[in-house]
Amino acid sequence: MSYVTAEARQQLLDAVAVAINEIGVALAALGAAYEQLDEHTADRLEDELFRPVQVAYGRAKRTHAGFADRYGLPQRTFDPASAGLPSQGVKGFLANAVEAVGEADATLAELQDSMMPVEVGDPEVRAQIAEVRELVGSLPERARQLERVFGR
Repeated sequence: MSYVTAEARQQLLDAVAVAINEIGVALAALGAAYEQLDEHTADRLEDELFRPVQVAYGRAKRTHAGFADRYGLPQRTFDPASAGLPSQGVKGFLANAVEAVGEADATLAELQDSMMPVEVGDPEVRAQIAEVRELVGSLPERARQLERVFGR
């Protein structure tokens, strides 16, 4: 394996790790928002926002671990993110989640568009990245829809 390929694989792994950390921030923010909502709205947040982000987080971590295993690269552990101060309120937490998911999606889109997953000999990881992006892609719109019911 050439040095360039090894370096590209590490860059890919690092980019996926950045996205995982951002998705973790979104998870923490959504969890904090959940705690501040009434039961009905909290259940809706869980179904429409938290659960898809949680699944995306798990898939992204498996993508990272699987890729690292296939190429003998070091795996990482991902510490839980901080949600921030409760004084942000639900809208602040939702805004943070949307921003974090947007950052993760942008990182993964850039990686996908670069064709790096294919160039380093792993088209499987490209498909896994697409799955994660699909899970988080509609979060901003779903969050806006949920925000409309606040204060009613």
